[in-house]
Amino acid sequence: MIRVIVADDQPAVRAGLVMILAAAEDVEVVAEAADGEEAVARARELRPDVTLMDVRMPRLDGIGATAAIVAEGLARVLVLTTFDLDEYVYGALRAGASGFLLKDTDAGGLVDAVRTVARGDGILAPTVTRRMIRAFATSARPPSAGAAKLDDLTARERDVLACLGRGMSNQEIADRLAMAESTAKTHVSRILAKLDLRTRVQAAILAQEASVVLDDGA
Repeated sequence: MIRVIVADDQPAVRAGLVMILAAAEDVEVVAEAADGEEAVARARELRPDVTLMDVRMPRLDGIGATAAIVAEGLARVLVLTTFDLDEYVYGALRAGASGFLLKDTDAGGLVDAVRTVARGDGILAPTVTRRMIRAFATSARPPSAGAAKLDDLTARERDVLACLGRGMSNQEIADRLAMAESTAKTHVSRILAKLDLRTRVQAAILAQEASVVLDDGA
C-alpha cells in the first residue's frame, strides 16, 4: 500500500482529494493536514510514502513544509498548485519536491501521479512542467550548486541528464538512448548522487540552467 498524507487548507478540496485516493486499491490516506506545520508534524509521526502538498497554506506554506519533510527524509512530496507557473512551485521544487500537478487533474491522473512519485520518479507533465523548467532556467537566478560538479559525470550520464532536462521519464530516456529502463533508472540515481541533488526534477532544472545537451547535439 502507498501511504499518503493530504495537506490542503480548504476542507472541501481536501475531502475531494481524500475521496479520490481512498478509492484506489493500492493507496491509503493515513492523515490529513490543514496547514504546513500540521503536514510536517503528521509526516514526522507517520512517515508516509507521499505527502500531497498544497502550496498556499497558513502558518507554514507548502514550500517551507516541503523543505522540512524532504530534508528530514520523511516522505516524497507531490505539490498541488492552481497555476501551472505559480512562482511558489519553483521554490517547492528547489526544496526537493518530486514534482507537481494542477488541482484540476482528473482522478486517474491524481492517483497515477501519487504512484509515480511513490516509486521514486518525478512528475514532469509535457504540457506543463517542461515549460515551467524552461521559464525557470531562463530567469535571472544563480545556477544550482550542482553545476560545479557536472564534470564528474560520464558522457553517458550527461546524455541522461540532458534527457531529464527535456522532462523525459525513465522509459523515454531508455528509448532515446537505446538502453534498458532499469539502466536508465540506475544512471538517474548516480547523477543525483554525484550532483548532490534530491530529485530528478532538480536535475532537470540544472540541465536547463547549464544548457546540457545530448552528445549528438540534439
